[in-house]
Amino acid sequence: MAGSEPVTSPDQHKPGHRKAGQIGAVLSALALLAMICGNHEGKVEDIWLIGLAALLLIIVIGDIVLRRSGLRS
Repeated sequence: MAGSEPVTSPDQHKPGHRKAGQIGAVLSALALLAMICGNHEGKVEDIWLIGLAALLLIIVIGDIVLRRSGLRS
């Protein structure tokens, strides 16, 4: 019996590289925005590139806010 100890998996004990993931997401968003200056005529590509870059940034900002408020560990 575990008693009062919480039951966790071995993967939960591994240290993560959260900051590296955040930096990678921001750099990927910047790379997507840099692709707007490309050799294309339609605006559909621009909408997708801006939307995906915005989604990445929203995820990173949401993660930072949740971790600061203590809702994620």
